[in-house]
This record gives sequence, C-alpha cells and structure tokens, in this order.
Amino acid sequence: MSESNNQNGKLIGVEVSDSSFKAVCLDKNKNLADAFKISINDAQKTIPQLINFINQAKSRFGDFEKLGIAVPGLVHRQTGRVAFSTYIPEHEQVDFLSEIEAAANLQVTVENDANAAAYGEFLLGAGRGSRDIFYVTLGTGVGGALILDGKIWRGASGFAGEFGHIAVNSDGMKLEDVVSSGNIVRRTRNRFHQDHTSSLSRLPEEEIKLADVVQAAQREDDFAQMMLQRTGAYVGMAIASVINLLNIEKIVVGGEIMQAKHLVLDAIVSRAKELSFPPSFESTRIIEGELGENAAAVGAALLSNDS
Repeated sequence: MSESNNQNGKLIGVEVSDSSFKAVCLDKNKNLADAFKISINDAQKTIPQLINFINQAKSRFGDFEKLGIAVPGLVHRQTGRVAFSTYIPEHEQVDFLSEIEAAANLQVTVENDANAAAYGEFLLGAGRGSRDIFYVTLGTGVGGALILDGKIWRGASGFAGEFGHIAVNSDGMKLEDVVSSGNIVRRTRNRFHQDHTSSLSRLPEEEIKLADVVQAAQREDDFAQMMLQRTGAYVGMAIASVINLLNIEKIVVGGEIMQAKHLVLDAIVSRAKELSFPPSFESTRIIEGELGENAAAVGAALLSNDS
C-alpha cells in the first residue's frame, strides 16, 4: 500500500445506512477534502456491497490502512459486533468487523452512527469548545449519544444513548414512534384530508415523503408547519428529561429533519423550556448540528485515528 492515513494525516470514514453508503476523506488539518455517496441495492446483502464501496473509496481517495465505519445499530463494546440493528438486521448475524477487515485488508473501527455523529460534531462541528454534549439525530430512526469530558459515554455494554426509546406518553409510546421520518410521514397522511388548503393535498397521498413536508413548510404551508412543530414538541419533551437528569452543557440536534431548521428547532426549545427545571434549562444550549449529512462519516473517520 501507499502511505497510511497516519503517515499523511488522511482520515477516512464511511456511514452505512439501509439505503446508501457515504464516504468522507479528511485532510491532515481535519478539513473535509472529499466526499461521495452511492445508493445500495436492498435486495443484495450489505457486506459485499460495502466492500465494493470501500474499494471505490481507495480509488478515489488513494490507499489507506485505517477506516472508521458508522452503522445504524448497537455495537457491543467488548467485541465490536453489531448486537442489534432495526434497519439492517443481517449485521447481527455476522462478524461485521472481522469480515470487513479481512476482505478490505484494513484496520477497521465500527461505531454506532449516533455516537460517531456526536463525536464529529463535538470535535469539528456545533460542539466545538464544549466539555459535555448530548447529540440527537432525527431521521430514518431516532438516535442519541452522550459525550462526557470529551469521551463517548457508551454505558456498560455499549448501548447507551437510545434516545428514541424514551416514552412520550402514559401508554409507553416511544419517541421514535412519532418523530422518525417514516412516522412523521405517517402522521401527516393520517391528517391529510383534514386540510384541503395545504399544497400537500395536490400530491398522491401514498407518495408523500418527509422532503415534501419540509419543502411545503418552507413555503409557509400552515399544515406542513404544524406537523413539523408538533414533531419538535415531542422531541422537546424528551430533551427536557435529558436536561433535568444531566444538566448538560449543550444539546446538538442533527439528522434529516433539520432540513426544516428553525421550524423544528424553535418548537424543540419551546417545549423543552416548558418542561425543564429552569436553572438547568438556562445553563443548556440547544442548537442545530453543523456537519449535516456528513456528521456520522466524519465522526467515524476521527474515531479511526483514536483506535
């Protein structure tokens, strides 16, 4: 191989999702030098497609010896294996880490995607200059991660931060049941016929996607704005629990839903303020992430250098 990422300062990270792979290359100053993304075939197994993608990254970025991979699932702290994955359950059945290392001839670090994104935001994004942050990602799933004293808090087995499993009503409904992208769309469709003035009513109901709701809200569609504000209120309810329990310095919100920016963030802050212990709320900042869709891959790249 040519120079390793330790020799030339290059850091490589990959984010795996159920629909795509994303790779980033950070230069020696940890600036984003290059990035690319491909869609994947959900009818084929993930790992062979991922190995092909890593080879594409080598061709594009030049050879490297270390790689960080962010995955949507719980990663066992001691073994590095994926212990649970809602969206890519096949990862639970294989030794993901060993298979990638052997096939790609790389030293690989595997991390939960929310943990990786939190680490990226902590070092290079909205969490810069903080000692402690709580990170929330709102997208296909709902994740959370905690950075304490500059380190990812993984818990006893590596499963800490499951923000999406916080109950938001007395029946035990989980946050992810209402604010994941699929469930925002589901709630929108359920109320679809109650507001015929919405621009969304011109779309086939079964084809509405989260991006359609966000775009309509940005065009000041009252119905779409209401749906996003209610989403933010649910998130704010759960964030209030984090504030009350941890008195955390900074809460960073990222993920697909933040394309809506203040429409969601303002509702999050407002509801969190209502339900938080006032002195704790006043010492906490709730802000939007800065790394956007690259957050998890950037964090994975940084973590590859720490292993």
